[in-house]
Amino acid sequence: MFYIYLLRSKKDKNLYTGSTNNLERRIKEHNSGLVPSTKLRRPFDLIYYEGYRSERDARKREQNLKLRSRAFVQLKKRIVDSMK
Repeated sequence: MFYIYLLRSKKDKNLYTGSTNNLERRIKEHNSGLVPSTKLRRPFDLIYYEGYRSERDARKREQNLKLRSRAFVQLKKRIVDSMK
């Protein structure tokens, strides 16, 4: 399986979107400071993820969320309670 995920920084409350084939390992990497783009914003909470059989589908969804603010806004509306 391949996953897209949404993390929220406990430090500054900002959101981070990514993709991986091993969700548990990737969250540990983020929280251990092994990911340069997020190491200053840790620790993180996983607030949402989606699973895909195809890596290509997961990457397309990740890019859609990152590049199209409308898709990201709609996702945030769907997970309002998870964002609290």
